[in-house]
Amino acid sequence: MKLLKFIYTVYSVTIFVILMLILSLFIVLPMLFSENGDKISFYFIRLWAGTWFFLTGIRYEVYGLDHIDKSSPYIYIFNHRSFLDAPIIPLSIPQELRALGKKELSKIPVFGYVVGNFAIWVDRTSTDSRRTSVEKLVKLLEKGKSVVVAPEGTRNNTNETLLPFQKGAFRLSIETGISILPMAVIGADKIMKRGSLLISPGKVKIYFSPAMSPPKPSETAVAEFTEKVKSRLEAMILTNE
Repeated sequence: MKLLKFIYTVYSVTIFVILMLILSLFIVLPMLFSENGDKISFYFIRLWAGTWFFLTGIRYEVYGLDHIDKSSPYIYIFNHRSFLDAPIIPLSIPQELRALGKKELSKIPVFGYVVGNFAIWVDRTSTDSRRTSVEKLVKLLEKGKSVVVAPEGTRNNTNETLLPFQKGAFRLSIETGISILPMAVIGADKIMKRGSLLISPGKVKIYFSPAMSPPKPSETAVAEFTEKVKSRLEAMILTNE
């Protein structure tokens, strides 16, 4: 069984890289010529991810798209349990996005450069880096762009449903008035299990919740809003697993 998984993993990674190399210019170039080029870029990002899912036999289903107003910006938050979250997010969210990502990912050849055009890299060990990333997120939200944040801060490799949430996304929501939109990613960690780089065929399900409007600023608003959103996402995960 492990041999079959290994062969399947090598095949999947090879297809992923080949598609990336073929489509990378079509993804990056529109962004270099126009700020609104991200519509074209995201078409090719979704083509890349969708083709990879099709060729590997990994299926996905999306629920709750009616909760998304395409004309409104959101701060999307999700449960991060697998590397497969990266290709599934642009496939499931029908908006052009920017994501907050770990600086370490920027060092991956080709992938780091391509994704870097749509990501705000942050060194979570640096206060200055975190502050700079928040400033960039604010500017994007002011332009009407949606952003994606993993509030757990890292991939969850524990048996807990969710890791403790960092408060940055919720403070940002309160300061800008932009709603939080929780999304639960179910099944990705079964396709690529914790502690293993091997991939198996399977199905990923994505559930969107109604958007959650931020409260008025107060001394307790950030902490209370953080816990409220975390409880909503946790309930979504436990209900649909």
